[in-house]
Parts: sequence; structure tokens; C-alpha cells
Amino acid sequence: MPDNLTKKQRSKCMSNIRSKWTDQEKKIHSYLKANKIKHKMHPKLSGSPDLLLKETNIVVFLHGCFWHRCPKCYMEPKSNKEYWLPKIERNVKRDRKNVQLLKKQGFVVRKIWEHEVKKDLKKVVNKIIRFLP
Repeated sequence: MPDNLTKKQRSKCMSNIRSKWTDQEKKIHSYLKANKIKHKMHPKLSGSPDLLLKETNIVVFLHGCFWHRCPKCYMEPKSNKEYWLPKIERNVKRDRKNVQLLKKQGFVVRKIWEHEVKKDLKKVVNKIIRFLP
């Protein structure tokens, strides 16, 4: 299926996509803060995890289902595959490398997918709480 947007419209749309403080990150941060769960968003660590549970060695990545090829709901792009497929493959390889690097540094690494946050935020926060020792 061809893209319904012009190149200019698509460029504007893509430029609005953020790597930090996504809607999911804002929601999780607010919920953790409201429940007095000590955490740090975007800690300055190798691999750039989205969340560090303070006073622990647990880091969390909040992965977008498209960008990180969610095993449950990823849908391959229908247009511009020659760009998107290698791009997403590079993201997945980088994710694996980042997880290995953080594990070597002694961190416990957890992933939460975008669809989980959209479906049930409270369940996701409870999942994060269960990560705590």
C-alpha cells in the first residue's frame, strides 16, 4: 500500500517522533512517582535504558512495537521496505548489544512493550514493581 502522505508531510510526521519522553514514558513516570517508587528516567548508562529503578541494579527498556520489532504485534511496513527493514534490523541488533553490555556491567535488564502500556498501564506498573527485589 502506498504512503498516503506527501514526502513533506511524512518528513514532518517522522520529525515529531521522539526518542525520549514518549507518551508511554510520561505515563509510567507519573504512575511510579505517584506510587512513590524511586526511579530515574533516562539514566546516563551504557545502552541508554529508559528507566532505572533506584537502589537496585534493574534497568527497563520501554520499546515501541514498530521500532523494536515486537514479537507479538509488529507489522512489516508496506512501503519503502528497502529503507525500513534494514533500519528496524539495526535497531534490534543494537538492542541485543545494549542488553549484553548492561548485563556485563551487572544490571538486570527488563523490556516492556508499547502495546502493554497502551492496553493496561496499571498492569505494567505492577510488572515493574514485581521486578523490585
